[in-house]
Amino acid sequence: MAAVTAAMVKELREMTGAGMMDCKKALAATDGDMDKAVEFLREKGLAGAAKKAGRIAAEGIVDTALTADGKKAVVVEVNAETDFVAKNDVFKSYVADVAAQALTTSAKDMDEFFAEKWAKDETLTVKEALSAQISVIGENMNIRRFEQVAEENGFVASYIHAGGKIGVLVDVETDVVNDDIKEMAKNVAMQAAALKPVYTSRDEVSADYIEHEKAILMAQIQNDPKESSKPENVIAGMIQGRVNKELKEICLLDQVYVKAEDGKQSVAQYVAQVAKANGANITIKKFVRFETGEGMEKKNEDFAAEVAAQMA
Repeated sequence: MAAVTAAMVKELREMTGAGMMDCKKALAATDGDMDKAVEFLREKGLAGAAKKAGRIAAEGIVDTALTADGKKAVVVEVNAETDFVAKNDVFKSYVADVAAQALTTSAKDMDEFFAEKWAKDETLTVKEALSAQISVIGENMNIRRFEQVAEENGFVASYIHAGGKIGVLVDVETDVVNDDIKEMAKNVAMQAAALKPVYTSRDEVSADYIEHEKAILMAQIQNDPKESSKPENVIAGMIQGRVNKELKEICLLDQVYVKAEDGKQSVAQYVAQVAKANGANITIKKFVRFETGEGMEKKNEDFAAEVAAQMA
């Protein structure tokens, strides 16, 4: 077997744009034959992928997958560079495959997920299959995250909004499963998609968070001579009222249900109404909401500037 030198690895990397470790592995697998190593990388979908890795991938789609019995679901986010690619059927099909894999994975984090065998072609890892897709599609892509939700005593509802811009899972514990309750769960998922709650219920909000908010509100009142002159009990009531108003905005079950006819019914009251009508015990235990690209830096270039940059 020919010795693989650093110079050979460097040359192969410059030829293909593949990662250093991938080049080293390719040369070792092909006994140092440069041409065969290039073919090895191409077959694995790694040639050319690394050159695109520096580009910002903040577009993409969110997708969900559920087991046939509805007791387990997963939501995934896969990113690409442009909205054009995110709407491409090849990309959508790949994201559906990622969701199917994430539904059954036992990986605890993204590193473990990337390292496992790709279900659709076990000669590849998930990371290698991603690199292959990058080469096919021609844009940098990334599997950013996934989260599984399981509910043995009920089901998991899913909702995809705006063609994959937002995906929501809702964990519903219930002793009755019928169309009315499934519709209720979908409506709650739509609520989470639209109003972007942070918590499921007040029970999840820490005492530290509430005290922090109260301190901020107190500081605001103290900086206002008109309000700071009010009696202590009045100020305390004002602060508690404002905290309650904030909790109604950030807690899913406390939010005003968007489809409420009177504009006052909370999500919790809506769930209780459906439970009573169906003789069921229903608890909304949690929700997961993914929005494509949230918290990520996005490329801000117009098309003309991009073309000019490529020509340069």
